Amino acid sequence: MSLLATQHLSKSFGGLDAVKNVNLTLEPGKIRALIGPNGAGKTTLVSLLCGRIEPTSGTVTFRDRDITKLPAHARISQGMAYTFQITSVFARLPVIENVALAARRKWPDAAEVERRARDALSRVGLADRADQIAGDLAYGHQRLLEVAMGLVQDPELLIMDEPTQGLSDAEIETFKTLVREVAEDATVLLIEHNMRVVMELADRITVLNFGEILAEGTPKEIHENPAVQAAYLGTS
Repeated sequence: MSLLATQHLSKSFGGLDAVKNVNLTLEPGKIRALIGPNGAGKTTLVSLLCGRIEPTSGTVTFRDRDITKLPAHARISQGMAYTFQITSVFARLPVIENVALAARRKWPDAAEVERRARDALSRVGLADRADQIAGDLAYGHQRLLEVAMGLVQDPELLIMDEPTQGLSDAEIETFKTLVREVAEDATVLLIEHNMRVVMELADRITVLNFGEILAEGTPKEIHENPAVQAAYLGTS
């Protein structure tokens, strides 16, 4: 049974096929990594899954429901959450308020929002920065704040686009532990250039190249795939 699936999903911009005929299936409770060279179409594909852009053709289903035309905010209410490749925190608000705003999408009770927001900050290691202005955080900590904003929504599917960018080695180790914990209750789709993180975390890996799926498999299968080595791993 799939949690999320796409069928022949495509997106063209002015005749350029950014995503072409992608069939992707995400199983519940698994960590899936999406990798590929710069310009492979990864962020466009994520935007299609999240509802930030509409496909040229094809479908997206979530829990067996067709959500192809569902806007992004409605997909969040269905159980999807995501972090962006470029940070999108509310820079002038305190850290805790950023997370609380995300929590209010699901829980109207103020006390519950407060409790869940602080718990999410604790999980990503930012509990001691709750009252700091978000825009004053280092870039890596802003990435972690975005993860907290996703976690606080208690999603069934958490999509993270380049989450380790800007993190220190120690923060990356903490992040890997966190993702494994999240995967006990949710499905994780990880778009990531750090191949060590990918190989250590992912149950399966999907490789995108020129907007199309080049290969899928376990980390071992992907590492040993000659086509993947030629298109991506051999040049990384």
